[in-house]
Amino acid sequence: MRALKWGVGVLVVAGLAFGGYTVWERLSRVETTDDAQIDGSVFPVSPRVAGHVIKVNVRDQAAVQAEDVLVQLDPRDFEVALAKARAELADAEATLAGARSDVPVTSVSTASTLSGARSSRQDATVQVSWSEQAVGAAKARLKTAEANVRIAEANANKAAQDVERYKALVARDDIPRQQYEQAVAAAEAARATVDGQKAAVTEAQQNVLAAEKTVEQARAKVGQADAVVEGAMTGPQQVKSSEARAQAAVAKVAQKRAEVEQAELNLKYTTITAPSAGIVARKSVEAGQYVEPGQLLLAIVDLKNVWVVANFKETQLKDMQVGQRADLAVDSNGRNYAGHIRSLAGASGARFSLLPPENATGNYVKVVQRIPVIIDFDAGQNKDLTLRPGMSVTPTVHIR
Repeated sequence: MRALKWGVGVLVVAGLAFGGYTVWERLSRVETTDDAQIDGSVFPVSPRVAGHVIKVNVRDQAAVQAEDVLVQLDPRDFEVALAKARAELADAEATLAGARSDVPVTSVSTASTLSGARSSRQDATVQVSWSEQAVGAAKARLKTAEANVRIAEANANKAAQDVERYKALVARDDIPRQQYEQAVAAAEAARATVDGQKAAVTEAQQNVLAAEKTVEQARAKVGQADAVVEGAMTGPQQVKSSEARAQAAVAKVAQKRAEVEQAELNLKYTTITAPSAGIVARKSVEAGQYVEPGQLLLAIVDLKNVWVVANFKETQLKDMQVGQRADLAVDSNGRNYAGHIRSLAGASGARFSLLPPENATGNYVKVVQRIPVIIDFDAGQNKDLTLRPGMSVTPTVHIR
């Protein structure tokens, strides 16, 4: 009987030892925590332009698809701005076309003006030369006429003296009267010759003056031609100026085109669409409300993209690695899901808290830190989209 009791006792002890070993071995292969929640992508929806809300197409907790229209702002002001921007672009393009056409016209015009000015200057220079020669010839004729006047006056004086002498001789009948009359006629002819030569001198003087005036006019034409040539020599600068105006017009067109694109974007932004499929949350917008850029109108929770954030103790991370399998027990529905570790955080959660702990004091108390570990659900685990961010989860990671 005692032997039987000893045998039963040994068997019980052996069973307890085996069971304890089995439990210890199993627990040494996994790490678990109850400090874990489901997280997911939450997209805040806010306007990019200011305006009045004329229509709200969704309600809180409604399901939406990507690109569904959520909110519509009044587009009329933006349509007017777009029409104005397009008109200014058309005006800038017309200015550019005119500036581009001015460049070849200016180039050809300045080249033609320069060629014509040089030809005119050459003609004026030739005319100056001819006029100066004409002045020289006129002055030579004037000198000849003045010499002829002096000769004619000498002849006239001699003829007058002959008349006086013949007059006394005729009175004494020393010479024939016919000879006296001939002397009188010769004196009259000499005086007429003097008058003629004086008229020739006056004409020569007028010719000199006319020739000198022609020289002045020709020289004035040369000066005018020089001025035109000098102005035409600025042709390259005028062409560069035209090219600069054309370049400025190109820049103006680019600026106005950008303004048109911005106006088109602003008009497009009056229609606010869903950035992703999901559930509407935190709706705070109503029709008639005036909204500003960046103002939170609502949020979209993407139920197709959820994961688990598990805060493991630092002592549990010794053998934990990316890619290890995990069992995820969700409290809300009592179901178990399969997943794997995506990543381990770069710092403890306390490092990112509002008031990080300060250990550089004399009252230091060692506290086991928790490290966030992200665990992804395996493909196909959330087909019914019942998992919601914020739900409590108990993850069990298989570390061996």
